[in-house]
Amino acid sequence: QTKTGIALLYDEVSENAYDIQLKLTKEVLTIQKQDVVCVSGSDHSANHRTVTLHRQPVGGLGLSIKGGAEHKVPVVISKILKDQAADQTGMLFIGDAIIQVNGINVESATHEEVVHLLRNAGDEVTITVQYLREAPSFLKLPLGSPGPSSDHSSGASSPLFDSGLHLNGNSTNTAPSSPSSPIANEPKYEKRWLDTLSVPLSMARISRYKAGTDKLRSNAFEVLALDGVSTGILQFYTAQESADWLRAISTNISDLTLQNMKMANKCCSPSDQVVHMGWVNERLEGTDSSQLYKFKFLALKGSSFYIFSTPPVSTLDWVRAEKIYNLCEVLFKIHKLWLADDCWLQANLYLGIHQDFDLEDQRPYCFSVMVGHGKSHYFNVELGSELVVWEKSFQRAIFLEVQRTGSKTYMCSWQGDTLCFTVDFALGFTCFDSKTKNVLWRFKFSQLKGSSDDGKTRVKLLFQNLDTKQIETKELEFQDLTAVLHCIHSFIAAKVASVDPVFIDSQSIARKYMYSN
Repeated sequence: QTKTGIALLYDEVSENAYDIQLKLTKEVLTIQKQDVVCVSGSDHSANHRTVTLHRQPVGGLGLSIKGGAEHKVPVVISKILKDQAADQTGMLFIGDAIIQVNGINVESATHEEVVHLLRNAGDEVTITVQYLREAPSFLKLPLGSPGPSSDHSSGASSPLFDSGLHLNGNSTNTAPSSPSSPIANEPKYEKRWLDTLSVPLSMARISRYKAGTDKLRSNAFEVLALDGVSTGILQFYTAQESADWLRAISTNISDLTLQNMKMANKCCSPSDQVVHMGWVNERLEGTDSSQLYKFKFLALKGSSFYIFSTPPVSTLDWVRAEKIYNLCEVLFKIHKLWLADDCWLQANLYLGIHQDFDLEDQRPYCFSVMVGHGKSHYFNVELGSELVVWEKSFQRAIFLEVQRTGSKTYMCSWQGDTLCFTVDFALGFTCFDSKTKNVLWRFKFSQLKGSSDDGKTRVKLLFQNLDTKQIETKELEFQDLTAVLHCIHSFIAAKVASVDPVFIDSQSIARKYMYSN
């Protein structure tokens, strides 16, 4: 199934936008630009066409022009009147840039100079043209074949006016001249959409943000291939079109990622399967960085959470991750801020509050992954639907790892004694002497009634004694307290999920938000 549509390609340097056609298949996004091609006959020069027009008493040259050096664009043909001189040649098209008039080069001439030259060129006018593939959208040239149905340009008139040359110029001869008709062996030309760039979607990524900022592009985004090749900034006429294309491209990228995961999983043992992987933006530490966010590729595989700068393509690539964390010892957290995105900002605009929002972050769809030693990674995704998938995937990957591992034991100390603290999926919590292996105490998960810690190394765990109903406080000291607390959280959540999966689903913040919208 192929999706096609008209869009604009925005050039940030010149600040011009050009008409393009997008063609989306399951695996590739292709950008097409219009060009004039020779379809039959001997074509002397594919780029330049030289055409002789016979000025007619009624209708003149039968064309209009726009542009000129004062607008930093060539003079182009903007209208061709049906069955008039220009149309009869079969060799001229809307969008053709005029290069020469009767041998005089007009590439750097102003609009008025070209109008004057064409009007005073006599009855037989020879022009050389070349199709302008990147005609700035401000010229508002109609696309495709003549007729209102194919005209995608907006109804507003262009800042550059059309000069009609279908009026009688200074014709010296009043007798009607023979019509400019194509000769039998003359080459035939057609205007067609030609492929100019194909971006493979496997492991590709989408960006809606202006580079190095938190500013969302309006109705625009760019697609970057795995090798870094970019579509450039694709701009759409409406927010709806932009959203449709964003969703369609994103869906195809997700489907290909799923295929890649299945391929990778064939080479991996059942305990080392990829649960989910994909591109995110990671916020860089420190505000002095020119680029606030950097693309990162995350993967949840087997017992680990991986952070890559580029996706793993081969089996060997998995060892070159920037960071690898044990899934039992991480904590996934959705940020409240993104929930405020739509309704909250709309409410402020409705109330007329226009001050700069003093927010930690302007981007919606953010989550963080808290890791050992109190550190954390802060990520952002482009779409709300991606956030839902990451939340579910982290949950699934952690639960699978807890069930596979069964238990985790940590060295700890209390009052000079070296102890071992075990979190066990079946038994709950056990504390024993590291030397003698004597069990000091044991509690079920359901007996844990609360905890408090000093944010450094010490934690107090409050357990309820089943017989006396009294609360017993157990105090322990760990080298990496954060990792232990995350592990306790993972085991309890996995235990709850195994008993009551519906409860875990009901706790999904991302899904609640998506469905309420």
